[in-house]
Amino acid sequence: MYGARILAQEPAAFNVLPRSAWSSRDYVVAIITYLIIIPAVLFWSDLSLGKLRRFLQITLVAASMIGIAGVCLAFIGKSPYRFMPYNNLLAIWIFLTLAVVNAVPSLGKKFLVIRSPVSAVGTLVLAVAVLHSNLKGFLHLPSYPFFEPLAFAVFVLSLGYVAAERIFADERRLLSIEDELAIAREIQNSILPNSVPEFNNLRISAAYHPMTAVAGDFYEFVPVDQNRVGFLVADVSGHGVPAALIAAMIKVAMQSVVSCAHEPREVLRGLNRILSGQLRGQFVTAAYLWLDTEIGKALYSAAGHPPLLCWRNGKLERIESNGLLFGVTPDSDYPVCEIPLNSGDRSKQSVALAFGVVG
Repeated sequence: MYGARILAQEPAAFNVLPRSAWSSRDYVVAIITYLIIIPAVLFWSDLSLGKLRRFLQITLVAASMIGIAGVCLAFIGKSPYRFMPYNNLLAIWIFLTLAVVNAVPSLGKKFLVIRSPVSAVGTLVLAVAVLHSNLKGFLHLPSYPFFEPLAFAVFVLSLGYVAAERIFADERRLLSIEDELAIAREIQNSILPNSVPEFNNLRISAAYHPMTAVAGDFYEFVPVDQNRVGFLVADVSGHGVPAALIAAMIKVAMQSVVSCAHEPREVLRGLNRILSGQLRGQFVTAAYLWLDTEIGKALYSAAGHPPLLCWRNGKLERIESNGLLFGVTPDSDYPVCEIPLNSGDRSKQSVALAFGVVG
């Protein structure tokens, strides 16, 4: 709108239009002058805080009323500049306020969203130009045709500088976050088993594919000997770093219940008791499976986790034995399901763990 007003004020711009449009030049300039203050006030309102923001919102109402009245006069063909003195006074009042706020650091800190010396200088230069342009009609000041356009250019360049500065700062922060996430990913990978243990009559496979850089999925093997092993699978609610931190806590807590690895109920009760006071509003589902291939028996228990899937004799069976998920109450109990093992049975838990009994 500012550029359109500058063009409209130049006779050469209207010379390229049909001669019938030349007479409307004053009306076009007046309409743009009335309306240009509205987006300016909206712009500064979004960059202001507290009482300054409320002041600008009030002036927006006044600017809209003056603008509507002036535009209506222009459209009905009467004097388009009748309300221009009121428009000029409002512009003087607004930019005088903005100049003071930007010139005084303590006021800028209190009332401005962007606090930058560059934007403050650009605003002050524009304010001086606008005040001069609007006061010259009242005080008969000398006219400098190129002063206001140059001041507006300085203002736009200052905003561009601040925007570029913020973009580069955000980019640096993002790179720093990426570096930290890479370190977090390495730490999380270190808490997961780095290899799959080998056992008699048992074949194990595991895959881990987090949806984000770090996640709250966790699994652990608890080998006792060549015939007995425990499997823990857990999933923390949410994603990202908070969930990954709780997954690391599960790794530490698991070391406290290794002594009862052959009792799924006690493993889950112990983990729930340790984690309940540390989850800070998050929850954890878990499943624990104990296998004894020597006697052909498995024990399974879960805490709000999806069912264990067992492939047996060409059929897929769902095995559920669930208690409350971790974090609801520290004294939850977890029922245990006993599963006979046969040669060729295959089972899968979640997307993290699968095992098969071989002949």
